[in-house]
Amino acid sequence: MPFDNMKISVFILVILANVTLCSVATAGDPAVASCNKTAVELFRDVAPSVVSISGMSIDAFDPRERVKWAVGTGIIVDSEGLVMTSAHVVVELDEVYVALDGGRVAAAEVVGVDSILDLAVLRLPGAGLPAAKLGDSDGLRVGEDVLAIGNSMGLEKTLSRGIVSGLNRTLPVRPMSWLVPYIQTDAALSAGNSGGPLINRCGEVIGINSSMLGDAENIGFAMPINIAKSVMPELLEHGRVIRPWHGINGRMLDFTLVMLLNFPMVPGFLIETIEPGSAADKAGLVGGSLPLQIGQQKFLLGGDVITKIDDQALTGLGVLMRLANSLEVGDTVEVEYFREGELATVQITLPERPALPGDIPD
Repeated sequence: MPFDNMKISVFILVILANVTLCSVATAGDPAVASCNKTAVELFRDVAPSVVSISGMSIDAFDPRERVKWAVGTGIIVDSEGLVMTSAHVVVELDEVYVALDGGRVAAAEVVGVDSILDLAVLRLPGAGLPAAKLGDSDGLRVGEDVLAIGNSMGLEKTLSRGIVSGLNRTLPVRPMSWLVPYIQTDAALSAGNSGGPLINRCGEVIGINSSMLGDAENIGFAMPINIAKSVMPELLEHGRVIRPWHGINGRMLDFTLVMLLNFPMVPGFLIETIEPGSAADKAGLVGGSLPLQIGQQKFLLGGDVITKIDDQALTGLGVLMRLANSLEVGDTVEVEYFREGELATVQITLPERPALPGDIPD
């Protein structure tokens, strides 16, 4: 049955209203208006800020490989010559050289290193260098377009593209990696990409590419740029990040794993290792001794399971990270833990964490 004139008029008004609302939303949304650059434009804008890092180390006690070379990537974050890169790129190097856009090579000073976050800051001579724009990694969403620029396999300025595949990933291959909620991406990363930028469609750096899974295809990880920005002042002032030392390493347990193992455990944080001489070691907490592999994950079972910190239940990784990042040197915390079917508590006072090997630049 055809519409009468009144219905047609209302129908047209509704359509026009929707079109107007969509037009206003698009025009007024800066993300939509400014973040629609092509890959060609993004590479053109960001590549001048990306540098190649190389260096050499000499090991007098290794007769077969006395001289070792390393290649990585960095990103200029300050026009006066500050460069961010991954700590593992430079931590063992005796000399560090940076190749800038245009071919100029300069010796770089390592001013700050943090092996836990896998972050280092270098200083280059000169001024007026092309600095990249740092974005906001807290607002990232799974599925967003991202691009990686780096010296993949030593090949200068390689671009790859992909999406944000996951957020808040942990990498147990590094000490205290649960403090870093890594960005997972399927943008192809290879040896040499470490320390390079992961950028969004606005050309903003939202992560520092850190590692990849060697047994997988296009599963890479980047440290969120907001974490790098938060610790950069300490790296510049002290050469390292000053943090409390509890000495606990491990991972979160969930109900699925507890039921799968069928062990008398409770959900919480499983202590796998404890650093000798740390606050946790002196408090008598116990690490694991039973190795177990489930799929691609390796566990060290048998240690204490921390269930609460200062009466706050460890219900997830987000809670743990928030509590751990709120602790300061000198704080005393009450830790509730589960051992051999029983709950117990202990008071722990946190000293300053000693520097890890390589954390203090020479």
